Amino acid sequence: MFKTTQSIVAALCFALALAASPPQAAQAEGGEAAQKGDGLAALPIVLPKAMFIGTPKTYRSPNLERQTGKKRPPFLAPKGAKNAALKKKSASSDEWPIIGEIDFVTDGDKEGSDGSFVELGPGLQHVQIDLEKETEIYAVVFWHYHSSARVYQDVVIRVSNDKDFVTDVETVFNNDHDNSAGLGVGKEKEYIESNDGKLVDAKGVKGRYVRLYSKGSTANELNHYIEVEVWGKQ
Repeated sequence: MFKTTQSIVAALCFALALAASPPQAAQAEGGEAAQKGDGLAALPIVLPKAMFIGTPKTYRSPNLERQTGKKRPPFLAPKGAKNAALKKKSASSDEWPIIGEIDFVTDGDKEGSDGSFVELGPGLQHVQIDLEKETEIYAVVFWHYHSSARVYQDVVIRVSNDKDFVTDVETVFNNDHDNSAGLGVGKEKEYIESNDGKLVDAKGVKGRYVRLYSKGSTANELNHYIEVEVWGKQ
């Protein structure tokens, strides 16, 4: 009887402690760079409206991220972090995009409607952003075409101070599980596009240039980019 009473009291204390915990602390997600000190704040990421309507096609892959249906938690980073990519100069491996302009990837328009995205040719392609200064990068958030549910393949993100990405190169995301892009085997998962975009913890890596690769999608062989945000401090 005494042990049973103790168990009940302990359970009540645990429940009260949970209720007293700040809800934001339970939801917020800090990047690796954020774990190094105090003075943190959630990145003010504004999501575009959802455009996809209907039932997504079934896509089977052993490397596909599990869909939870939950909203992405706020991402904590050192206070003062800004989107260093906004309005910065962009370039791409495809000098003559099929649709749109390469500058669309940093113009602040994330909606994904016609006139908001750039379409690059088939095969492995990349976009590159010049942040103009070396930047301590906490997160990279990017949107491919999200008006239809699809999976872009061989998504790789690299950071460097060398504009040609020959030396001083750091890979912060790679979901190419079979090295078909020739950039090394990645450990990250493929994912289904949505208006949430993809947020990558860059762990405070430093660099001036950010390059994002892809190699077509489950919809077709073309590559689409709507917007890229690089959150950090210069």
